[in-house]
Amino acid sequence: MSTALAPDFSLPATAGQTVALSALRGRKVVLYFYPKDNTPGCTNETKDFGAHHAAFAAAGCEVFGISRDGLKSHENFKAKLELPFELISDPDEVACEAYGVMKMKNMYGKQVRGVERSTFVIDTEGRIAREWRGVKVPGHAEEVLAFVQSL
Repeated sequence: MSTALAPDFSLPATAGQTVALSALRGRKVVLYFYPKDNTPGCTNETKDFGAHHAAFAAAGCEVFGISRDGLKSHENFKAKLELPFELISDPDEVACEAYGVMKMKNMYGKQVRGVERSTFVIDTEGRIAREWRGVKVPGHAEEVLAFVQSL
């Protein structure tokens, strides 16, 4: 168990919302950072979190996906996957930097700076209860759900 306070942020999200982490105190929160809307891994990961949304909600947990995509891209992605939760837009990498998820990655033989697929569970007191970095998608949402249910 980490005792680090989760970095706060206030960013625009789908459905015209602004998500401020500090406003979610008292609830468990899953923040999953992903590289890009409408790419295969990100689509599968997001679908998995969507499929388990009712169980996360039953565990008193809010789920948010975060990427550097703009709100228009997020709205389309959310509609296409019929997501029951909001996606947060972080084009200026405010939350990405705060959570240390920006990494140099190899893509087609080139070094590119991008989001490392990472998930953070924040407890009711606003502390990071657990983090996963360099996430592999298959089974990940289930593992996060099991952890949230154990809190």
